[in-house]
Amino acid sequence: MAIERVGGQGDGVAFLVAAGIVYEIVAAACSSPQTTEINAKTRSDTLMKWVHIGLVQSVLFVGAAAYFDRKRRWAYISGGGAAMVIMYGSYVHAQRSGVKSDEPGTEQGTAQKSSMLSWGNPT
Repeated sequence: MAIERVGGQGDGVAFLVAAGIVYEIVAAACSSPQTTEINAKTRSDTLMKWVHIGLVQSVLFVGAAAYFDRKRRWAYISGGGAAMVIMYGSYVHAQRSGVKSDEPGTEQGTAQKSSMLSWGNPT
């Protein structure tokens, strides 16, 4: 099969799976770099908090894949690592651009800081 010829012994597939899971996890934890840029002035801290949480989750999943499939360990690590660097860079750029922008966001008001332990009762 053609897909098996990508990389050595399926390493290309492992690389793509690891990169794909990082994108999926970060997307599940966050809206998008575009949303981050649009609403950076009111929600920058909370948006980036979820980027960081998504990246930690990504490390856990990519690390587990590398542990279970030791033959392709470096393909998982390099694919996941590349995607983490690219996604993190995208969100940092979006945050910085949004804070500097004079364009209005889609959300009004100021962001409320809340404790993760407050469970719905912002402090």
